Amino acid sequence: MTDLSVLGWTPDRAAELPEGCVAGRVARVDRGRLSVLTGSGEQRAVPGSGLYDGSEPGGPAVGDWIGLRGELAVAVLPRRSAFVRTVAGRTSAAQVVAANLDTVFVVDALSGDARLRRVERYLAVAWSSGARPVVVLTKADLCDDVSAAVDQVRDDALGVDVLVVSSVTGAGVDGVRALLGPGRTGAMVGPSGVGKSSLANALAGRQLAETRGIRDDGRGRHTTTARELHLLPDGGLLIDTPGMRELGLYDDAEGVDTAYADVAVLATDCRFRDCGHRTEPGCAVAAAIDDGRLDPARFTAWRKLQAEAHRQLLRVDARARAEERARLRSFHRQVRDQPNRLR
Repeated sequence: MTDLSVLGWTPDRAAELPEGCVAGRVARVDRGRLSVLTGSGEQRAVPGSGLYDGSEPGGPAVGDWIGLRGELAVAVLPRRSAFVRTVAGRTSAAQVVAANLDTVFVVDALSGDARLRRVERYLAVAWSSGARPVVVLTKADLCDDVSAAVDQVRDDALGVDVLVVSSVTGAGVDGVRALLGPGRTGAMVGPSGVGKSSLANALAGRQLAETRGIRDDGRGRHTTTARELHLLPDGGLLIDTPGMRELGLYDDAEGVDTAYADVAVLATDCRFRDCGHRTEPGCAVAAAIDDGRLDPARFTAWRKLQAEAHRQLLRVDARARAEERARLRSFHRQVRDQPNRLR
């Protein structure tokens, strides 16, 4: 391999590369060691301490471009996009799942009941990534009514293409492959067992990842254990990721409002700017629920993700915490100073 453009390199990145360094793209991270694709092939690298200085959250991640001096990785080049979640557990730290993406494939299975709320959550994070979200519904060969299931997801995935595939029959795989042209990078994200590994193998035309059969309850089995960047035969790049038990938002309500654009637009039409969308007069959201234009479950999911994004913002942003404290103090003063308040 001699042409870095095959790996997604663009000439404008040259100015970002530290002097005396060779560019490489992280293909895998294993216990502090990096597998890196370079112009001369794949090599192992040791990340320098400077890669964890906070300039790029989470240290080097799969998909990152880095600067190499021999076997030492000395810099992470600025990310153009990144799928970021909060580290699982009681923490506010960021985990970069995949970096420098053109497309985020939100993968879910058509086998079993549709999981609209889960797809919406993944789309909220995908919209925040800076990459293009696409929903991929797998296991079409196991669904009795594909059209109805797809329509249900399509009605919720506003502004997003919804692709239907079967890795068993090969149906729809070319549609996914068409979005991964030479030098373009896609990442597959989704819960365990929805067919990400099978789809990766179908796209590559060979065994990239182990797959397992369906369990007795109809759900798939977890197979992928590490995020990894693969170079596909047609020149595209694909990052396969393990299933996520938790997908915590990371301080970005903008992605939530984009995923729920219909609800967010309705909220701007409320009579009061600070409408709580409960019993306030002139609430456009409540009116849309009453006349059937808005699914109340979708509204509840929007409220939940908005609150989660706000809590996470308060964890990571000192200024936001100060503003929230000031807002609460002002609210309590207003309540205290009401003339008809019971004493």
